[in-house]
Amino acid sequence: MTRTASPPLAPVDRDTAPAPSGADDPVTPNRAAAWAELVRLPALFTVPGDTLAGVAAAGGRPGPRALLPIGSSLCLYAAGMVLNDWADRAEDAVERPHRPLPSGRIRPAAALTAACGLTGAGLLLAARAGRPALAVAAPLAATVWAYDLALKHTPAGPAAMAAARGLDLLMGAAAAGSARAAAPSAALLGCHTLAVTAVSRRETTGGSAAAPLAALAATGALTRLVTHRRVRLPAGRRAAAAPGLPGPTPGGGVLTTPAGAVTAALAAAYAATAARPYFHAALNPSPPLTQRAVGGGIRATVPLQAALAARSGATATSLLIAALAPAGRLFARRRAMRKVSIT
Repeated sequence: MTRTASPPLAPVDRDTAPAPSGADDPVTPNRAAAWAELVRLPALFTVPGDTLAGVAAAGGRPGPRALLPIGSSLCLYAAGMVLNDWADRAEDAVERPHRPLPSGRIRPAAALTAACGLTGAGLLLAARAGRPALAVAAPLAATVWAYDLALKHTPAGPAAMAAARGLDLLMGAAAAGSARAAAPSAALLGCHTLAVTAVSRRETTGGSAAAPLAALAATGALTRLVTHRRVRLPAGRRAAAAPGLPGPTPGGGVLTTPAGAVTAALAAAYAATAARPYFHAALNPSPPLTQRAVGGGIRATVPLQAALAARSGATATSLLIAALAPAGRLFARRRAMRKVSIT
């Protein structure tokens, strides 16, 4: 997209700016809070579920080796958040002057350096997880940078963001041994991300009911697909689909096993988390309600990831992912996170 010269930075709020004596100290409380705001720290709790859902779809189980792709995902996600604000610093100076860069709490050069460092760290961790994981992490990193620097404000923006989420799930599957097996789960997660991103394009201006309505319809369709569509089990889980044992039924239809019941419950949680704010934004597409719809869509990512893991027959993994949702909310309520937006 075309960039213009950056306007003067907004005045620094004395209540949130670092004290002069600690302006260059990266560990002062105000400076740490600014960096937490920049990387959208509460939203980081939506990231590990990508890897874990990918591992589940590939027939693996979470273990120490899963920490490497999870770490890679976290680094690349944080890099994308920092780069997003660096690229939008001129726009944010007008529309969001309270954010860390336009407010002067973090220097643009420091943000760009952090984005580069986090990207490098993410690729390094993926390389340690194995060549298949790195083969997915490299295009994931490229997609993140392309979105933030060129595609965000183009018609290709939502599709690029959806591709990034899908690739993140595939990286976990590749590290576990089979990215191909996770393609259906990656597609479903990508569709959800596409809907959320389409809504987010109006979060500062509002005025459009079309995107929230489309996202609401997508949520209903995804809920049905997760709980009703034919499940292709990895080889290691086919035995679990035998009658009377946990695991999805390979013949399709509604999943009626214990794992199917967990899938249905998590899919219902996903729909409830996303649908209500989408509906409100469709009725009144004002900026505050549109922002709430975006936040609801982001939070709904976790129960969707958990439902995808349960759909693959990994009930324990799905419950582990689901536990990230309350953990993220609890962390967001901490005093230091009070002003950090998940969007």
